[in-house]
Amino acid sequence: MTRPDDSAADRRHNRLDRTPTNGPRNSLWGWTEIRHPIRVTVNYLVVWLIRVSPSLRAKNWLLRRLGATVGSGVAIGLEATPDVFWPELVTLEADAIVGYDATLLCHEFLQDEYRTGEVVIGERAMIGAGAVVLPGVEVGADATVAANSLVVEDVPPDTTVAGVPARPAENGVGGRGRGQE
Repeated sequence: MTRPDDSAADRRHNRLDRTPTNGPRNSLWGWTEIRHPIRVTVNYLVVWLIRVSPSLRAKNWLLRRLGATVGSGVAIGLEATPDVFWPELVTLEADAIVGYDATLLCHEFLQDEYRTGEVVIGERAMIGAGAVVLPGVEVGADATVAANSLVVEDVPPDTTVAGVPARPAENGVGGRGRGQE
């Protein structure tokens, strides 16, 4: 449980698994020791099919085969990219939408370590076109992430965020298209 004074970014960072890397180079140089190259190649090919397939059923079926949790009614847009290295850390709850060319990252390769963390997209949440969600982020139910946003911290339920980094939008910008309430 988090303390009341924890920031949302701290909560995300506390959920990340950190693994130091050895050697004189950054952690990406050691990826073949971190994940088996055949596994990454298979993941890459399946993710490529997910990106280009127009069939939502096929996308969801393929993503489940990679170990992701995919609820009923999930819609993944064309060119949307789930994590290639750790797709099993992606959770898409019922009726979530991941827009065109959005990216769900469950890993970060850094200079001296790599980090992994689950990405959870809540029920009926919407991720806009071109948005990037970083590892360890939870997007709450009925939340909206505006197009081209960078999500670096959790998004509370029923909240719209926009920008780089994504922050709560004022005056209902980017609403859900259900009329004014």
